[in-house]
Amino acid sequence: MAKVFDAAEVAKHNTHESCWVILYGKVYDVTDFLSEHPGGAKIILKLSGKDATEEYDPIHPPGTLENELKPECYLGTVDPSTLAKEEAPAEPQEPAHGPPPVETFLNLDEIEEAASKQVNKKAWAYYYSASDDLFSKRFNNEVYKSILLRPRVFVDCTTCDLDTSILGHRLGIPIYVSPAAMARLGHPAGEAGIAEACRSFGAMQIISNNASMTPEQIVKDASPDQVFGWQIYVQVDRKKSETMLARINKLKNIKFIVLTLDAPVPGKREDDERNSMAGASTAVPSGVKAAERTADDTPDISGGSGGVGQQLFAGTDPSLTWQRTLPWLAKHTDLPIVLKGLQTHEDAYLASLHRPQVKGIILSNHGGRAADTAPPAVHTLLEIRKYCPEVFDRLEVYVDGGIKRGTDIVKALCLGAKAVGIGRGALWGLAAGGVDGVRRTLQILADESKTAMRLLGVKTVDKLGMQHINTRTVEHQIYDGPSGLDSLRDVFRAKL
Repeated sequence: MAKVFDAAEVAKHNTHESCWVILYGKVYDVTDFLSEHPGGAKIILKLSGKDATEEYDPIHPPGTLENELKPECYLGTVDPSTLAKEEAPAEPQEPAHGPPPVETFLNLDEIEEAASKQVNKKAWAYYYSASDDLFSKRFNNEVYKSILLRPRVFVDCTTCDLDTSILGHRLGIPIYVSPAAMARLGHPAGEAGIAEACRSFGAMQIISNNASMTPEQIVKDASPDQVFGWQIYVQVDRKKSETMLARINKLKNIKFIVLTLDAPVPGKREDDERNSMAGASTAVPSGVKAAERTADDTPDISGGSGGVGQQLFAGTDPSLTWQRTLPWLAKHTDLPIVLKGLQTHEDAYLASLHRPQVKGIILSNHGGRAADTAPPAVHTLLEIRKYCPEVFDRLEVYVDGGIKRGTDIVKALCLGAKAVGIGRGALWGLAAGGVDGVRRTLQILADESKTAMRLLGVKTVDKLGMQHINTRTVEHQIYDGPSGLDSLRDVFRAKL
C-alpha cells in the first residue's frame, strides 16, 4: 500500500541532496534524476518540495515520468488536505472575461491580441519571443509588404480552388501548421486540437519534436487521408531519437520526417529569459543557492537564466553534417526527409543533390528565434531563383515565417513555394479560442488567399507565378556574391 505523506514532510526535501516533488498528487524522489534532466537541475530545484503539477503538466507529454524515472522513485501519495490552498482575495474581484467570439476576429493580429490576454506570462513569453532585437521576426512579415501584386482584369474569377498536393498527398489548402512546440501552454486541447482544426480544412500539420502531447495522441482522431509530418531534433543520445523514429514509423498518418537544421543551438530569446528570471525571483531553497555556486563559493553567473526555449534545446546535437546525419536517418526510417531551416541558395542546392532521400526543403529562419538578422524565406526563394532555379524541379520547396495575410501566402506561392507554414498563428489561435480559434485562423487565411487569387485572375494555386508579382523593391537586398555551386558540386561528387 502506498504511503501517504503530509505536504509539510515533502517540503523538507528541497535540496540538491534530497529532492522530492509532487505531481498529480503523487510524491517522487527525483534526486538522482537532477543530473540527467535535459533542462538542467535548476528548474527542478526551484519546485523541490512543492506541488509541481501546474508547471509540469502543460509542457510534458503523458508517459514522460514513466519513461524517465525508475519505479522506485515513486514514494507514495500526498494528503490533499495538507496542500496549501490559495488565499481568497481581500476584496471582491471583477469576473474574468473570456476572449471574444472567434467569428468576430477579422485578422491574425486581432487573434494574437486576444490570445495574449488569455495566456499566462510564461506562455506569452515563449510564444512571442525571438532572438536578440527581434529584427528577423519583424522582417519576416514586413518583407511581404515590399512585394506588389499585379492584378489582371476581364478574367472570370467566379471559382477559386486552393487544393494542392504535398509529396503526392492531396491537401485542401496550401497552408500547413509548422512544428510549433508546447501548444498546451496556451490551451488544454494542445496539438490534438490543432490537428482537429486542420482536419476541417484538409490542412497539413507538422508535429513538433517538443510537442506537449505524444504523436500517438495527436494523430489519434485524424481522418484516414489527413497528412502529418514529424519534426526531429537529433539528440546527442542517439538512442532517444532512434526510439522516437521507431514510434513514428508505425503511425500511418505521418508521411515524412522534418529534420530541423536552423537552430543547432538556441538563440537568445530575451522575453523568454526575462520571464524565467522573474519566476526565479521568488524564494529559492538554500539547497538551490548552494548548488548554483562554484567550487570556491562564488555565484555562478555564466549561464544566464535560460527560459522555456533554452530548456527545450537541452540534449540537442549541434554536430549534424550532410555526410553523417542523412545516412544515419536512412538506417532508422524509410519515410521521405524534408530539411527545415535552409537560408541560402547553396544549402538548397546541396539538398537537391541528396535525392531521393531528401524530398523537400523548408526555407525558414526559425521564426526569428535562432540567428537574428538572418534572411526571411522570401530572400532565399529569390536567391534560389537567381542562382539555381533547377532546385524547384528537383525538390518541393515550402516556406514559413511572418505569414499573417492571405496575400503573404499568395506571394510566397508565386515565388515558387509549394506550401506555406504558420507557427505562432496556430498557437495564438488555439490560445484565443481553442479548436475553433485555430479553425478561424485557417479560415481567415484561406478566404484572404482566395480573394487575392481572384483579383489576380488566377483560379488554381498551380497557375500562380512570377508574372503575378513585382519583386523589384526586394531584389536589391538579395545576396549578390559568387554562387559557389561548382565547388559544391565537385566536393559532393568526390565523396560519392
